[in-house]
Amino acid sequence: MNTEILGIIVMFTFSVLLAIPLGKYIAKVYGGDKTLLDPLFNPVERLFYKISGINTQTEMNWKQQMVAMLTINLIWFLLGMLILMTQGSLPLNPDGNPSMPADLAFNTVISFVVNCNLQHYSGETGLSYIGQYWLMFLQFVSAGTGMAAAAVLFRAFRDKSTTALGNFYNYFVKSCTRILLPLSFVVAIVLLFEGTPMTFEGKDRITTLQGDVQEISRGPAAAFIPIKHVGTNGGGFYGVNSAHPFENPSYLTNMVEMVAQFIVPLAMVFAFGYFIRRRKLSWMIFSVMTVGFLMLTIPNIHMEMKGNPAIAQMGIDTSLGAMEGKEIRLGAAASGFWSIVTTVISTGSVNSMHDSSMPLSGMNELLAMMINAFYGGAGVGILNFFVFVILAVFISGLMVGRTPEFLGKKVEAREMKIAMVIALLHPFLILVGTALSVALPQYTLETLNNSGFHGLSEMLYENTSSAANNGSGFEGLGDNTMWWNISTGFILILGRFLPIIGPIAIAGLLAQKRYIPEGDGTLKTDTATFGLMVFAVIAIVAALAFFPVLTLGPIAEYFSLY
Repeated sequence: MNTEILGIIVMFTFSVLLAIPLGKYIAKVYGGDKTLLDPLFNPVERLFYKISGINTQTEMNWKQQMVAMLTINLIWFLLGMLILMTQGSLPLNPDGNPSMPADLAFNTVISFVVNCNLQHYSGETGLSYIGQYWLMFLQFVSAGTGMAAAAVLFRAFRDKSTTALGNFYNYFVKSCTRILLPLSFVVAIVLLFEGTPMTFEGKDRITTLQGDVQEISRGPAAAFIPIKHVGTNGGGFYGVNSAHPFENPSYLTNMVEMVAQFIVPLAMVFAFGYFIRRRKLSWMIFSVMTVGFLMLTIPNIHMEMKGNPAIAQMGIDTSLGAMEGKEIRLGAAASGFWSIVTTVISTGSVNSMHDSSMPLSGMNELLAMMINAFYGGAGVGILNFFVFVILAVFISGLMVGRTPEFLGKKVEAREMKIAMVIALLHPFLILVGTALSVALPQYTLETLNNSGFHGLSEMLYENTSSAANNGSGFEGLGDNTMWWNISTGFILILGRFLPIIGPIAIAGLLAQKRYIPEGDGTLKTDTATFGLMVFAVIAIVAALAFFPVLTLGPIAEYFSLY
């Protein structure tokens, strides 16, 4: 077997095997059960709650949970604007990087607050170290926000009938301290031993073998990079992200960073089953997600390893695959695998340039973000999938003539309306954003690296990445302009918070309904048949919404190669 393929199989298998016990641990954390890390973090958390005045014993309904979430995110946004717009005058700036203009700071802070990390600046030249550290803080708390929201969903389906769904701040703090921080620490140790910098010194001057003097950016990268993956954030300390040899020095770090991206989204699926004591349901969800993931991943690996036929026709050797925009130390297979992992999971980090992917590989990267429900980000992935579950429950109930129910609660018109709005919001943001970009060439035409089909794909990718809270890009696009900073900024806000509020509202409404015990007429939602129904709903929504624009972009580009 090709060693590159073997490495991919090992990465994925290891991620799943780790995710199952981690899911059980996460369920214990959110359930308030004893864990091995209690002696270490209990005193820290008690001190934090004492200083902040938070009473974690106060139960919240779903509306109070969402108010708490929006309030703290607003505070982080305002503090972030202040820091980035004044970073040039603040300490920890040995390279003298300037303060950010208002529109770029607006986009950057929103992007990191919403767990997207769409970087319209170049990491090592666009931020001081204090700016990098603030964004690293946001990488922890934005991931913690999504995980806390998922914990509210878990609680809604564990109790038979309730309006008390736990305490948002308790879920949030535990997500950061008990889950994200320990995992990030382990990844950081590996990166340090592999050579990733961890220093507050400025640029280093070296003399190359040719005798030229070159400045090499350094910084506290080993602390920043782990949480970008564990928290499914994706922001690069350096401009080219995990294609940079300091962010991703070796094939070992490539594997570790890959597993780090996988681990929390996979574990949250299993945590759901453990928490509500329905492990069979979590395996159904995992199976649907995995089938979708593999349907995108396998073609990508094949196409990137096969290489570009247009280059082959020129008599150039393509035996190593489509290597434009890729690192030779990683190879085409690992790059193709990463490109789907990072878009399916909504991490958004890159170890190769997606703008150089084969056309249909680019289409699959777009589809991964357009569907946005196969694994997904930390916490929010299962929230996005939950919307499709509700749609499938309702459609299945109509098809078999039964009252739509999910886990003993009737799904009625109000829940369906919310689910439909959230399901349609995602394509609305992507397609309207892209249409406006095309309709206003005076703001966008000069930012494109390519015209024609690929130029459309560049604009489509930027809006899709923003709506999916992904953060990767077809970086031929010159996106640091007033248009892209402001337009994607608003897409980022709507694409993050409404898809969290919607599923939590549905869960909250269902939680307060009377519990109906399962009987012979109950629609089973933990079976392969229902899983197939969920997959069909996802496929139909994605096909109807996005196939026309994909035809005009990557599919047309693919046929132009021949």
